[in-house]
Amino acid sequence: MDFSLIETMRWQPDAGFLRLDQHLRRLARSADALGFRQPQDARGKLEKEVSGDTPLRVRLVMSFRGKIEITTSPYIAEAEEAVWRVKVAKTRLQSEDSLFRHKTTRREPYEAARAEFSKDEADEVILLNERDEVCEGTITNIFAEAADGTLLTPPLTSGLLPGVLRAELIRERRARGEVLKLSDLSHRKLFVGNSLRGLIRAELIE
Repeated sequence: MDFSLIETMRWQPDAGFLRLDQHLRRLARSADALGFRQPQDARGKLEKEVSGDTPLRVRLVMSFRGKIEITTSPYIAEAEEAVWRVKVAKTRLQSEDSLFRHKTTRREPYEAARAEFSKDEADEVILLNERDEVCEGTITNIFAEAADGTLLTPPLTSGLLPGVLRAELIRERRARGEVLKLSDLSHRKLFVGNSLRGLIRAELIE
C-alpha cells in the first residue's frame, strides 16, 4: 500500500485533545475499509507526545501495517475576525472515487487545486465534482448559512472527506448535508472549517 492514513488534531494545555474519540473512530473506520492493520494504543502514543503550556498541532500518520508516527508543532489560532479568501479550482474531484472519503497521504487533487492560486490570491481553494457540485476545500469542509441559521454542508454523495468538525456540527444539528452549487454560496454567509482550526468565516472571490 503506497499511502498512509492521517489524522490532524489540536491539543490544548487546559483541555487536552479536541474531539480525540472522533478522530480515533475515523482512523479505525478507514483502516477497516481500506484493509490496514488496526491502530494499536493510538491514544496512549498521542498522550506521550504532548506536554507544556502551548497549544499544539498534532499529526498522526499510520502505515498499512499499523505503524504510527506522531509529529507536533505549535498551533497558532486564527484571529476571531479573520475572513479567509476562497477561490474555486479548475481541478475536479470524482464523486465515485471512494478513496477521498478517507484522510490519506494521497492528496494529488487537493495539491493540484491549491497550486492553482498563490497564498496571496486565496487562503483556501474549493473543489467541485464532475456534476458541478461543491465538494470541499483543500484542507477544510465548506459550510453555507441557511435562512434559519443552520449551516448547509455538501453531502458525502458529492464526494468528499467526512470531516470530524463537520460530523460534530451535523450531530449537534447545527449543520445538515445538502447538495450545493456555486450559486448557492454567493448569497449566503460562508464558513470553512476543520477540527484543528474550528469554523472560519470565508468570502468567495469570483
